[in-house]
Amino acid sequence: MKWLDSLLGRTKAVKPNLDALFALPSAAVTLQAATGLAPTGLGSVSFRAAEGGAFATLESDVRALLGERVERSTDAYGYTWLLVRRAPSDLGDLVTELHAVNSSLEGAGFGPSLLCSLVSFADPDGRRMAVVYLYKRGTFYPFAPRPGERRDNALELQARGALAGELPIEEDLSRWFPVWGAPGL
Repeated sequence: MKWLDSLLGRTKAVKPNLDALFALPSAAVTLQAATGLAPTGLGSVSFRAAEGGAFATLESDVRALLGERVERSTDAYGYTWLLVRRAPSDLGDLVTELHAVNSSLEGAGFGPSLLCSLVSFADPDGRRMAVVYLYKRGTFYPFAPRPGERRDNALELQARGALAGELPIEEDLSRWFPVWGAPGL
């Protein structure tokens, strides 16, 4: 069947590797050296909330685990965001907590509901950027918003170059979708 799939142009879905998130702390050092952007201590997970008691209980358990460091919000597209706050120097702990949220959702069978996770960075000049993990692709990409829902494409490409040896970067630029108004960005 593999030969038929290749003839018809079908590709196999990429299995997400949540452990790739643990490469972010070392990648952050490289990113800071290349761009001057440092971790802000903010990260978030986006997912489509499901109906029912099982999902509500799981979300409540995740929020109880993270305590006051987590805030819940819903965006204009109906996705739920859990924003996690840590000290900027605690990037390793932030990534561990984001991984725990993703793993909990995936382990309970809600993996298809996961959209992305992101970790925010900023510099003293006010430039902001997020390193976004696309759950369904198992890849990362930089997203650098500017005022007026514009993007800092030069910064995104500079970050891509810096992170390419550290993280699995999404090669298809059309999949670098903007996450306007994402909590923590």
